[in-house]
Amino acid sequence: MQRILMTVAAATVLLLGLAVPAVLAAEPTPDSRSVLLTVDRDVDIAAGDHVDTLVVLRADARISGSVDTLIVVDGSATLSGATVGYVNVVNGSAELQSGTTVTGDVRTLDGTVTQAPGVVVQGTSGTLDGDVGAFAVLLIPLLVVLFIGFGLAAIAAALLVAAFGARQVREAEALITREPGRVLVTGLVGSFVLPLLAILVTLTIVGAPIGLGALLIVLPGLAFIGWIVAAIWVGDWILGRSRGPAEARHPFLAAVIGVIVLAIAGIVPFVGAVATWFGVGALLVMAWRILRPPTPSGNADAGQGATTALPVAG
Repeated sequence: MQRILMTVAAATVLLLGLAVPAVLAAEPTPDSRSVLLTVDRDVDIAAGDHVDTLVVLRADARISGSVDTLIVVDGSATLSGATVGYVNVVNGSAELQSGTTVTGDVRTLDGTVTQAPGVVVQGTSGTLDGDVGAFAVLLIPLLVVLFIGFGLAAIAAALLVAAFGARQVREAEALITREPGRVLVTGLVGSFVLPLLAILVTLTIVGAPIGLGALLIVLPGLAFIGWIVAAIWVGDWILGRSRGPAEARHPFLAAVIGVIVLAIAGIVPFVGAVATWFGVGALLVMAWRILRPPTPSGNADAGQGATTALPVAG
């Protein structure tokens, strides 16, 4: 519950425009743009001291001076004769004692604010629930737009793969169908080993550019192509179930159907990761079988066959 509230609090702070450049200090400073963050440590703002932004996290604050913006998260604040611009309390409490003046608004989210007689609040008092709800209302359409944009980009990439790499895609699909266990294990191991190797290479001076390039470009690209391969395999499987054999040449229809189905199924946790492991595993197995040298046993057998076929002179 605390993690959820902390996340909501951070989003609310951003929504209200309270985020400021962070300058962490142990004690309040007279700087006109001072910011004080205290975590698990009580703090006193004495009379005559001024802090622009005070963030109290899992601690207690006693304020007699002036604070432009006060944010209390999972803690408490006691204001006595203080002058505060805005008070925001998330999963905590604030006590406004006599002589305190709040020139702005008082907002709470799963928190409490007590106000003694003689306290002046020039703004309004209320909860942040409505602001968080409004933030969610604005966020949902944005997520939908991002989801549609990712889907269109994935379909375009899948069509390009189907157009220029149809043979390789068919080989990868065949591996997923014939050797699903080997492919899945290869993809799972490769997803952990390859980034680890790239990190180790990055630690060296000479290999740092190569490692960074692998981490930022090569490995994400491999994961995306693997996901597309898995999506085309899903599309071919659906077409095979519905109308028979797969498309003869380029799997354009399978690419479109597979990307749509896998993108929607990816809402379920781990579905997208498992599909990516299958696709990456198929690509890694293909690469290994292309790069590895031919086994000597096959050459020996071929040589013996040629010898027995020759006539023996008498």
